Amino acid sequence: TLFVSGFAYKAMFLIAQAALGLFLALCILEVVILFARRNPIAASRKVMNPLSVGDDNKVTISVENHFPFTIRSIVYDNPPKQLQLRNQSFANRLEAGHSAQFDYLIHPNERGEFKFKDLYIYCSALTHLIQRKVVVKQKQIVPAYPSIIQMKQYELKVFAQTAATGIKKIRRLGHNNEFEQIKPYVQGDDIRTVNWKATSRMNELMVNQYQDEREQQVFTIIDKSRAMRMPFNELTLLDYAINSTLAFSNICIRKGDKVGLMTFSDKLGAKLAADRSKHQLAKIMELLYAQKTRFLEANYEMLYHGIRNHI
Repeated sequence: TLFVSGFAYKAMFLIAQAALGLFLALCILEVVILFARRNPIAASRKVMNPLSVGDDNKVTISVENHFPFTIRSIVYDNPPKQLQLRNQSFANRLEAGHSAQFDYLIHPNERGEFKFKDLYIYCSALTHLIQRKVVVKQKQIVPAYPSIIQMKQYELKVFAQTAATGIKKIRRLGHNNEFEQIKPYVQGDDIRTVNWKATSRMNELMVNQYQDEREQQVFTIIDKSRAMRMPFNELTLLDYAINSTLAFSNICIRKGDKVGLMTFSDKLGAKLAADRSKHQLAKIMELLYAQKTRFLEANYEMLYHGIRNHI
């Protein structure tokens, strides 16, 4: 019995030693194959530039496996601190030479610079007990501007019907002073617009037709006083005013009007003369990007005198 027990003990000891040796050999092999290549992983980050405040902005991370074997990867992104995303990670199995994409959304609630840091990728193979950390340099600074997404959405809503059905003249009550043409009278025309000289020449009732006046000066005035710092649905009232101003100004420029801008609180702030040049919208966007609340009460008397002097 003692002989059999001693033999079994020795056999089990040898098996355990062999298993340990095999395990250590696998670990050493895993270390060698993981750390042999200099650039085993390629990765990149694609961010909407510029970001739109108050909207969901898409971030795409692409990872490509340069190992000659399948690996298990865990990708950690480092989004800006303003977003408070503390554990943005993605796990996946990557075959040799294949790539994968990971998408997530960010929702900036303030204007300014958003700093993305490097990507950290942990890859493993075989036993998955050993991981190699790969740092991919992807530091980038992306500015968050007033909502360009909302600006395009409202532009599409305004011009969608015209694009689908063509330009359609709509009869409106009243008229402006900008003359367009002389046309025969039809029921519904304003009798005060009858052109008697044309009527006598054509021997039928003719009326003057007027069109909407173009190139009007449209000014947006933004209040930056203390009340505009009040939050609502994660944005301040000032940010809502700024997003609305950008969308409104874009449509006015597209309609052929001149757009200007003025800000005020306890005193006059930024002023931009009305214009409809192709660079005007970019000037408005840059000016809106820098606006901040002054935490003081609004002075409307000063605003009145400022409008009289500048507009």
